[in-house]
Parts: sequence; C-alpha cells; structure tokens
Amino acid sequence: MDGKKMTSEMEMLKSKLRGTWMAGDFGRIASSYSGGAAEFVERLELKPGMRVLDAACGTGNLSLPAARTGATVVGLDLAPNLIEQARANAEEAGLDIRFEVGDVEDMPYADGEFHVVMTMFGAMFAPRPDVTAAELKRVCSPGGLIAMANWTPGGFIGQMFKTTGKHAAPPSGIESPLLWGDIETVNRRFENGIAALYLTPRPIEMTFPFSTDETVEHFRKFYGPTQKAFESLTDADLRDDLRRDLEDIWAASNMSENGITRVMPEYLEVKAIRS
Repeated sequence: MDGKKMTSEMEMLKSKLRGTWMAGDFGRIASSYSGGAAEFVERLELKPGMRVLDAACGTGNLSLPAARTGATVVGLDLAPNLIEQARANAEEAGLDIRFEVGDVEDMPYADGEFHVVMTMFGAMFAPRPDVTAAELKRVCSPGGLIAMANWTPGGFIGQMFKTTGKHAAPPSGIESPLLWGDIETVNRRFENGIAALYLTPRPIEMTFPFSTDETVEHFRKFYGPTQKAFESLTDADLRDDLRRDLEDIWAASNMSENGITRVMPEYLEVKAIRS
C-alpha cells in the first residue's frame, strides 16, 4: 500500500493543519529567531550552484540566507499565505528563490533532486513522521545532506506546547511533533537509507521587544497553534487559565530584565548523510 495515500480522515486533518498555520501571522513569530536560522544555514556550508530544498519553509527564514550563498533554492510549504510572505521577503531582499505550495509528505520533486534538504521547525509538524522521513530521504541525492531543526520535548518551546496541551487537547491519533526532537526517535526514523547521522542539541535565541505577558498575547494573536488553542476554549475562565500558565512559563524563562523578552529554547540539530 502506498504510504502517501490519504484516508478521508487524514485529508480532513491536513486541511485543519493548513488552517492552523494560515491563522495569525507566522512571519511575526519567525522574525524573532531569524538570526539563529541564519546560523543554522551557515553551519551547512552551502556552496554556489548547490540545489537546496527548504521543506516546510514558512516565510523563508532558511531560504533567504541559503540563497545568499549562491545556492539554487526552492521553498515548499503547505500554507499559501506563508508562501506569499516568503516570495515578498525574497523579492525585498533581491533574491531569486522559487517558492511553491506543497506537502512535505508528498513532494513534487524527482528522486535525488537536491544536494541539501533542510527544514527548521517545519517538517516536524507533518502528521505522518515516517512518511515525512521517507520523503526527505527520497528527494535528497546520494551523499547529500538532510538537515533538520526540531524543538525538543524538554526545551522551552516543548514545554510551551505541553502546557497548551493540558488546556486544549491536540489532534488525536497522531504522534507528538516533539518526538522529532527526541534522539532515540530520530535514530529510529533515520535508521534506513542514511550513511551517517549527527544529532546535536542547540539553543536558539528568540527576542521580543515587549514584556512576557505581551509576548503571550503576541503568540495568541499571531502564532497559529496558540491562536487555535485559545479559540477552542469557549469558556472565558478556561482561556484565562491557559493564559496564566503561559505567562508563568514565559516569565520563568525570560533572560532579560530590561522590559523585553528573551528566551533560549532548545532544538535538536539533525544532520543526516544520505547513503
């Protein structure tokens, strides 16, 4: 049976996920860690002429610095509005990048088409991780690099998701996206078709020019998963409980005392060499 084939239930889930990432304005969140995204790309040591895919590219946090190396970059994302933002960002930067709407679980590319397949906090949210892993490997050329940045379960963003999940249950029947940040799980998902695997936990700085309470409101307005979680709670007291718990973990993790918010979430850097 074709692992890419979707049931009607999966099609409904995909539609819901697309709606989640189209909600709010993810670009306002992604900009908070654009510096760390550029550092991630720098460690990939891209060369001019390399064919690079940014899978689940969002608004282009990885695509833009990759294109500046002279690589030929393609960006793919499920959410049309994020692709529109990515195109606008590339145009403003004077960069030639091809951005396309598409699904990381069924990518419209040939086997081995890219020298480097990269993704930051994107492909980890696709609902079928084994299908995603197979696709990342399929479109990567032999000897090429698959590079992922995935939130870890124990890091700040992982804890934010867990806190939100206590109040607003995530979709049932799918594995937690945070398992992409678990070393044992990633080893299992990449045990076939990979010649070498390097897993490195790293911090990434996220900075917002306002207080932690205002940062929680910023996420409620602009970060799709947080916005949808609040919308799912019809009782005002339940929404207040979620807000209070989120404010507590943001305040506890804030590294700034100057009226701004600065946190250092952990992610797992995955580098897999395709066999």
